[in-house]
Amino acid sequence: MTETMREADRPLGLAVVAPGGRMGAAVDALARADDGWHVTARVVGPGQDGTRLADLDAAAVAATDVMIDFSHRSAVVEHAVFCAEHGVAWVLGTTGLDTADRAAVARASRETVVFQASNFSVGVALLADLAARAARVLGLDADVEIVESHHHHKVDAPSGTALTLAEAVAGARGQELDAVVTHGRAGEPGARPRGEIGMHALRMADIVGRHTVHFAWPLEGIRLHHEARDRRVFAAGALRAGRFAHGQRLAGKTGSLGMPDLLAEAER
Repeated sequence: MTETMREADRPLGLAVVAPGGRMGAAVDALARADDGWHVTARVVGPGQDGTRLADLDAAAVAATDVMIDFSHRSAVVEHAVFCAEHGVAWVLGTTGLDTADRAAVARASRETVVFQASNFSVGVALLADLAARAARVLGLDADVEIVESHHHHKVDAPSGTALTLAEAVAGARGQELDAVVTHGRAGEPGARPRGEIGMHALRMADIVGRHTVHFAWPLEGIRLHHEARDRRVFAAGALRAGRFAHGQRLAGKTGSLGMPDLLAEAER
């Protein structure tokens, strides 16, 4: 049996960042329930009580294959250095990165595999792919409206996922999103311009996440819809991304990956 085969057969060592957070806790729970994973470390973020990355002993570091990171952006540079130095595949879901953070991520991707996404739902990734395909076929003559719904505690609008969907549509049609997007309508906005992309945000009760992309053109239309019914869907997607990223590391690869790469791998 080759070393690569033995590597592929054993449980993967996982460092969970921010295990006390909503996403970190979900990742930790799913990994502990899956024989394919072994949690080697639970790492806290800045200002939290618990094990910091710098406190990990040599055995824990050596046993770690993948880091799944939904922590605050203030820890991104430290985590980038760690993953690059130790060849750990890094699954990064932290958003709001600044220029220095993005540069650190890019440096890490030259030494290891970095899988980065704002949404780890495989269904949302597939929705973005289908929306882009529809946009390429239908072109600018189809009216596009994107409606997203989330719980009433969400503080930002539109959601990052809705923006990702809008960017997929705009890119497929050769548009710059900022030039064609309209966020809601009120008063007398006038006739709908050709090529406009409408964005609408609903905030209601405890909705985890719903996204619908509407396409309409003379005499017909289609709706592409995704609903997340449980937050664990994002944790499950992150673990799937981690396994994929580790597989790329086993193959001797480095670089940046995202959800489109995961979809492409599934189609092979």
